[in-house]
Amino acid sequence: MGRPKRILIVDDDPDIVEALRLTLQGNYTVFTASSGQEALRKVKEVNPHLIILDVMMETQTEGFQVSLTLRNPDPASEFAAYSKIPILMLTAIHQKTPLRFAPDADYLPVDDFVEKPVKPGVLLAKVKKLLGNNKD
Repeated sequence: MGRPKRILIVDDDPDIVEALRLTLQGNYTVFTASSGQEALRKVKEVNPHLIILDVMMETQTEGFQVSLTLRNPDPASEFAAYSKIPILMLTAIHQKTPLRFAPDADYLPVDDFVEKPVKPGVLLAKVKKLLGNNKD
């Protein structure tokens, strides 16, 4: 059995981060960041296999900006090496705003969404699905 997959949780709510960490920690190595800028630094440090990314942090669309930065198609981008990392967007934005969105390669380059609060079984199923094709 290989080393556990690395997951980066990006959320500014410490209670959400702790709940996600507790759900994932037995099967995965978990890293955390509480802002978009911290997330971008951590991506370079730990090269995660999966990113769980909140939408609303310092701004209402900070998670969108992080996903666009990571998925920048420019091969000269400083994040080009990380552009294939699956992103699971974690959001309560549908509860708090009239915005509606779905994964979109150009405008919202993420692999899947999950609404807060997320049930542990739902989270684990989505994580397993997204990691299924991600080889080290």
